[in-house]
Amino acid sequence: MARNLQEHGIRTSGDIHWNLTTPRLYEAIVRKGEALLAHGGAVVVATFPHTGRSANDKFIIDDPGTHDDVWWGPVNHPLTTERFAALFHRLLHHVKDKELFVQDCFAGASRRHRLPIRVITENAWQALFARSLFICPTASELENHHPEFTLIAVPSFHACPESDGTNSEVFILVNFTEKLILIGGTGYGGEIKKAIFTVMNYILPREGGTLSMHCSANVGSAGDVALFFGLSGTGKTTLSTDPNRFLIGDDEHGWDDEGVFNIEGGCYAKVINLSKELEPEIHDCTHRFGTVLENVVIDPVSRRIDLNDASLTENTRAAYTLRNIPNAVQAGTGAQPKNIFMLTCDAFGVIPPVARLTPEQAMFHFLSGYTAKIAGTEDGIGKEPQTTFSACFGAPFLPLHPSVYAELLRDKIALHGVRCWLVNTGWSGGGFGVGSRIRIDHTRAMIHAALSGMFDAISFVREPFFGLDIPAECPGIPSSILNPVSVWPDVTAYENTARDLLGRFRENFRQFEE
Repeated sequence: MARNLQEHGIRTSGDIHWNLTTPRLYEAIVRKGEALLAHGGAVVVATFPHTGRSANDKFIIDDPGTHDDVWWGPVNHPLTTERFAALFHRLLHHVKDKELFVQDCFAGASRRHRLPIRVITENAWQALFARSLFICPTASELENHHPEFTLIAVPSFHACPESDGTNSEVFILVNFTEKLILIGGTGYGGEIKKAIFTVMNYILPREGGTLSMHCSANVGSAGDVALFFGLSGTGKTTLSTDPNRFLIGDDEHGWDDEGVFNIEGGCYAKVINLSKELEPEIHDCTHRFGTVLENVVIDPVSRRIDLNDASLTENTRAAYTLRNIPNAVQAGTGAQPKNIFMLTCDAFGVIPPVARLTPEQAMFHFLSGYTAKIAGTEDGIGKEPQTTFSACFGAPFLPLHPSVYAELLRDKIALHGVRCWLVNTGWSGGGFGVGSRIRIDHTRAMIHAALSGMFDAISFVREPFFGLDIPAECPGIPSSILNPVSVWPDVTAYENTARDLLGRFRENFRQFEE
């Protein structure tokens, strides 16, 4: 018997495709001319004009059930229920003759916390994206799948800012009461991924104190779990996808009294200038069947991709299932963490490549969430990195006040005796345009030293501006690069830059002083 989408208010004369497998989605993608197939098997799509998240176009529906809980302000913009209903009504009319694709999935690898979701799209490639990024049910689970949240993505439908109250024709509307997400005006896949993450950030902390986190996670052979916090472009995916450890997940996790669990079933890696030598696992995934490549340059004749070509955008992306990572933890779960790394891409070049944090310092840097936004990660970012402070290393996705997440993290660090580290993956020897980017292999060596306990037998020196403890040496790398002042040619310039950045930290942190 044919199925329909009337429970979601959708009535269409077009075909509705339910839970197509990856090969069948490929057939639909080719039939509809949505993408090119690359040598090696990946699907290559273009999402112009939007090649990054539209941060100012995301709204949360303001109603009595959510008004007192949501952290309203520059991150969470309110939209009335009336405007939501009117826009939704027009969207339903827009799709009345559309061919639609449905994927029923889960968010959350933990069976205690997993959320059944339904993703409805007008593009077959977006259905493949959802199938790759979220957790696919088994055949028996699919028979009894009842979505608790539904996401409808229709890139061809645009908002009218004057009547809809949006900031542009693009919209990402999250309705916690109706458990419905509407996305339109943009085909960028990251909007689908982060909208579901926003939902989990609302739900999990309200479920017995489970912490939701914008972090990657991996585990060693001895069962030692490490977390890597950081915004896009700071190296979460790269550093957690380590051939010597097992990947739990690359971006979004929960942490409860049993340990950590992946919120997703796939990875969404930034792939500009991806190196086969330094990042072999991710590089291999860009050449595999089932991978979706967003805005990657492809030769239309040979169908070979060029990961070093940023002419379309710096924010080239690959979406692929964790099953394609040979050393991934397929269950998506791990024990209580032993180490936490807070990653920052410091455009000033004054944060040490690695520093040991006290619990108090960890809270300061977690709430600060300092990094530099890299070109292309969001619409409107220019060629040079822009200094930003993003609470909990993920403010755009936090519907609750940052203190909710910070207090949960503080308690878990204390309960489990977690060691905390600050790692700079940005510049050294000067700021952007003057200094040089810290090498990935050097960063890996520092992280391995922290994970293995090598730093326990090494002396530390105190950095004078932020009070950070810097190891005096690290096996396998030159000791001179560990302390920023040692690699700046002008000590006075370093000190002035450090004071400037410290002042920015203090100014930002005033909002959390209470």
